[in-house]
Amino acid sequence: MNERLEKQLRFALEADKEKNIVRQTLISDGSRRENDAEHAWHAALMAVLLHEHSSRKIDLLRTVTMLLIHDIVEIDAGDTYAYDEQAKRSQRDRESKAADRIFGLLPDDQRDSLRALWEEFEAGETPEAQFARTMDNLQPMTLNNATGGRVWKERGVALHQILKRNEITKAGSAVLWDYAKEHIINPHHEMGNISY
Repeated sequence: MNERLEKQLRFALEADKEKNIVRQTLISDGSRRENDAEHAWHAALMAVLLHEHSSRKIDLLRTVTMLLIHDIVEIDAGDTYAYDEQAKRSQRDRESKAADRIFGLLPDDQRDSLRALWEEFEAGETPEAQFARTMDNLQPMTLNNATGGRVWKERGVALHQILKRNEITKAGSAVLWDYAKEHIINPHHEMGNISY
């Protein structure tokens, strides 16, 4: 029992390092960039609030758990910016190695179950994974909207890039995707914060 508990606590302490992974997205007041832990917490909270808009019935706890662990691999692999095509080429390999090490800190049963949830999120095929991916995409959109599209504009993000990244968003929730297009993406595109 002590060995199991020690492994669980070691993993929990390792997860704290997620607070050091800085993302490109600004927090809502624009004062600084958010970190991975803040993103995961915020996306999980959004899932709790918005799950009624999921395209299909989901297991909410499974979805929230997915969101809480989906970026934990970035402790080793680093954050890959959504629109950095060069970094995306090595992303899967870097993140898979990180998953081996980080989930490997856990007792075998939890290692296997959390690793499987991470893989499920990555595959994006189940209703839970699709809704979690919707939250993963919607969360930074809401922050970009709150900060006047500043990061989109600074990074020269184009409409086609946003549409490609969000191909799976509609599968998780057509309602939320339609809302995001109408109230966030299209207005920022018209203002020039999202390029052509």
